[in-house]
Amino acid sequence: MAVRTIITEGDPRLRQKALRIRAVDDEVRRLARDLWDTVRAASGLGLAAPQIGVLRRIIVVSIPPDYVEEGDPGVELTLINPEIVRASGRQVGLEGCLSIPGWYGEVPRFMHVTVKALDLDGREVRVKGSGLLARVLQHEIDHLDGILFVDRIADRSTLRYIPDEEEEPAAQAAS
Repeated sequence: MAVRTIITEGDPRLRQKALRIRAVDDEVRRLARDLWDTVRAASGLGLAAPQIGVLRRIIVVSIPPDYVEEGDPGVELTLINPEIVRASGRQVGLEGCLSIPGWYGEVPRFMHVTVKALDLDGREVRVKGSGLLARVLQHEIDHLDGILFVDRIADRSTLRYIPDEEEEPAAQAAS
């Protein structure tokens, strides 16, 4: 439908808690299409509605096939009112964010998560993710609660600026 402007750190909407979506209707489906258009245009792995200035609880996740290793399947998810219902293990990895362009840092996350949400038909779904998928899900759900990846960095010395031309593919671990 439309590529929206991604708001950046400093915009107060990034620090607000998004509102629960009460009904999956045409307006929500249009918002989902805009999120998809925007994340694809930005070459991100995920995007949450607050990142385009819409304080609603919806995220999209797009991990291309072979992104981490050859043979990995791709993942494309639209999740409404997502919440983590189970989490285990630990991983630490490099994350960046489309709302904090050029900045990356090592963020501790759960290694495995189960997320409960609604799909675009309003049906409940459960998504299990490990590794990168778990990381992206946690990152995007954090956006719905006004939390940015820089808030989760345990060792601030890992935070660094990497210009676009030097960006490592693995550094795009989230949106």
